[in-house]
Amino acid sequence: MMAPGQLISAIIIAIGLVVAAIAFSVVGALLQTADGGTDLRLQRLEQEIATLQATTNRYEAELSQTHADLVRLREDMSLLANRSVAPVGSSGVSSEGLGEGGIIDERSETEELTETMRLAKARFNKGITQPNNRVMKELLPAPRSSYSTQCQPVTNQHLKELLQTASIGNFRVTMIKPAIESLERIMARLKESDPDIYEKVGTAGALCARLIRGSRSSISNHSWGTAIDVKLQGELDRFADGGTQFGLLILAEYFNDEGWFWGATYNREDSMHFEVGVETLRRWADEGRL
Repeated sequence: MMAPGQLISAIIIAIGLVVAAIAFSVVGALLQTADGGTDLRLQRLEQEIATLQATTNRYEAELSQTHADLVRLREDMSLLANRSVAPVGSSGVSSEGLGEGGIIDERSETEELTETMRLAKARFNKGITQPNNRVMKELLPAPRSSYSTQCQPVTNQHLKELLQTASIGNFRVTMIKPAIESLERIMARLKESDPDIYEKVGTAGALCARLIRGSRSSISNHSWGTAIDVKLQGELDRFADGGTQFGLLILAEYFNDEGWFWGATYNREDSMHFEVGVETLRRWADEGRL
């Protein structure tokens, strides 16, 4: 028979065991609940990450496709505007298009010089500044005291002494002497490199003291004999239509090399118009040629 003290101790131990068991059960339940919530949150995070990764992959694929489309677009634009522009020193340039590998077929004759092409403006007039009236009046004497929209003769004696008339290629032109000499070099190079085109180049005029078309005050650079309008096969390029004759794309290379500004890059495209650039005019002035 147990002593009272031993019985109490046994009861206390039993109660402790029961309490411990209950506590263990509660803690286990809490841990299970916590683990379940954590698992749920982890699953949601994993789903969100997967969704974000899929979206990122889609955007990367779209970006890659857009980049490829942009490259092709640039190549197409370059082909349209520059497919026929021969490098300096080439010969027999054909307007029939490109040969194998993007090389101009030199065996074909130039037959479509007046075909209208889209223009890549940024390709031309690099390092060449369009001369405005302020620059022209600074470097050269005023051609006249008054102007209209019609061609009138130069009356300034100093400027008249600078003028010269010459036959260049198949046309005759009057301009200031250094411009004549520069134009002769352009046509000589053209004759050597592209004789077929050379034979088809003409002019719609050079010296012409008048106002710029559509203006009541701005003087055309034709008035100083530093600009020329070019035609091909007797045809003029359409004014301000945004395109340019195929042959003028080739001619622009030669004019740009001599420091002439091409009117195709005006806000209102004027592809037949070429004029001596500011940098070349200043060099002539420094050389005492003006």
